[in-house]
Amino acid sequence: MPNGTNSAEIQERNCQSAAICKILCYSGGNPNLGEGGSSVDDEVQREARALGDPTRHRLFRYILTAPDPVGVADLTDHVKLNHNAVRQHLAVLKEAQLVVEDVEVRRRPGRPRLLYRLHPEAAGRWGTPGPYAWLAQLLSDAVRHKVEPRQIGRQEGRRRGAELEGTGDQLDLLEEEMTRRGFRPIRTERARRVDFILERCPFEDVAHTDPDTVCQLHLGQAEGLAEGVGGVAVERLEAKDPRRAGCRLVVRLEPEASSDRARTG
Repeated sequence: MPNGTNSAEIQERNCQSAAICKILCYSGGNPNLGEGGSSVDDEVQREARALGDPTRHRLFRYILTAPDPVGVADLTDHVKLNHNAVRQHLAVLKEAQLVVEDVEVRRRPGRPRLLYRLHPEAAGRWGTPGPYAWLAQLLSDAVRHKVEPRQIGRQEGRRRGAELEGTGDQLDLLEEEMTRRGFRPIRTERARRVDFILERCPFEDVAHTDPDTVCQLHLGQAEGLAEGVGGVAVERLEAKDPRRAGCRLVVRLEPEASSDRARTG
């Protein structure tokens, strides 16, 4: 190992090199063309270009490994650049859907900060922990404890719901959690019944091979989450072809929760 080079720096360089190599692999050496001149995967191309810049890659890795969403001031300290330069790099990462920009919820005077975290749909790529690790852990628990996938999903949902209980509107919490898991939900409310159309399946490959196991686990997770946050109940999950997505999760508001939302709305 060269003097002054630590393992973290080597990992950063390796990941950056992987990003550049991925551009070339997808384009056959031409960043604008795929094999035989066909169009490339735009999503991967966009991400690879964003991470091919050393500074942006350092910012991305810092956001990825931080325990909480990160502000611009922390990032400027990390890369030793001015705020404007860092914001420009963050704009590229945001455009590539590698990070999400949130506005800080402040309970004290002052202008809210912009905070950055990993985009949920980037999970599992570029050295980030992915949804399959979470799925594998739950299925392992189901096998070890000899319970059905729906039951283990429900336990996990209750655990997460207990963490979220009382922190916001129940439907907002459900939607945010599904977004965090990479399902890309679209919400439609009809009085007390609410539909969530899931426009993405983060477990597409496995769900296509074994839809019963994966979809039952997801149903149980949604049921447990609803029980945990309170005031809502899951009626059913209408599964679709995971390669096309479009599954529909139907929930209903309990009377008390519906009344509370009407008063606050």
